[in-house]
Amino acid sequence: MTNTPGGTTSPRTAPEHVPSRPEDRLPLPDQVTPGDVFWPYAISIVIIHGLALLAFVPWCFTWTAVITMAIGVFIFGQGINLCYHRLLCHRSFVVPGWLERVFVVVALCCFQDTPGKWVAIHRYHHHHADEQHDPHSPLVSFLWAHVGWLVVRNREANSVAVYRKYASDVLADPFYMKLEKTRLWIWILVGQSLLFLGAGMAVGAWVGGDWVTAWRYGASMLVWGVLVRTVVVWHITWSVNSLTHLFGYQRYDTGENSRNNWLVALMAVGEGWHNNHHHDPASATNQHRWWEVDLTYAVIRTLELAGLATKVTKPRHVRHAERVE
Repeated sequence: MTNTPGGTTSPRTAPEHVPSRPEDRLPLPDQVTPGDVFWPYAISIVIIHGLALLAFVPWCFTWTAVITMAIGVFIFGQGINLCYHRLLCHRSFVVPGWLERVFVVVALCCFQDTPGKWVAIHRYHHHHADEQHDPHSPLVSFLWAHVGWLVVRNREANSVAVYRKYASDVLADPFYMKLEKTRLWIWILVGQSLLFLGAGMAVGAWVGGDWVTAWRYGASMLVWGVLVRTVVVWHITWSVNSLTHLFGYQRYDTGENSRNNWLVALMAVGEGWHNNHHHDPASATNQHRWWEVDLTYAVIRTLELAGLATKVTKPRHVRHAERVE
């Protein structure tokens, strides 16, 4: 059963594509060999998760750092949702070049790869959604979609041919190509860590007036403001790949298993209305009903009102109505 944004048909809730039996599941993509671990990603994911556990050490806890982490999840998460996804992948709006690069630097601080690779994989996913070539379909397994696909080498999806085919517009930009060819992104990650450490130490010195307090606040900001925040943003992003292709309601028959999931929408500030997105990926908003709140679109609209965002793509039914007029 389908629906249009202005229609009255009830959303489809029957999980008709969710594999309930082993024989219903998808096999791994053809170019994936089980056990062929992609060690750079696997080691990084394990180490950062391990270091984030320092949050349970009382000495690394300050309310300043916890609040910074909570705010950072939203701000840095926008680097992925707003910049990598809606701006670069789907070209849903346009911002000045300097602002786009600021957003990209924020996204790089999330440790989710360079823009060229991220865009290529996401567009490749849209082209093969919930088919065997989909790099992260949960119809293989939930764990595969959530994180497994990152730590096992996929020689097709992570190939120069796929990058050229699906992200040629991004890689045509010299700045983005430089990020692919150099280790500049590593220095950006190091820079943000030093910035949080230094800011925490400055706050600690102001609060306590001694080096012990300064180092404690610096450590807490590094642990909570960088490590914990990175892990939280990771799992929010990964949940869009996994949960929103398994649980929720389908308003549109999109030919794959994308779903609108209110919990992911809440965590990912609008990205969880995933069936809406797969129905109309070009749109700058995923909100098709008043209760489907999309805070990422609210940020885009704020940028538009401030004159910093142009060519904001309206939803498909609005675009169609304007063409008819």
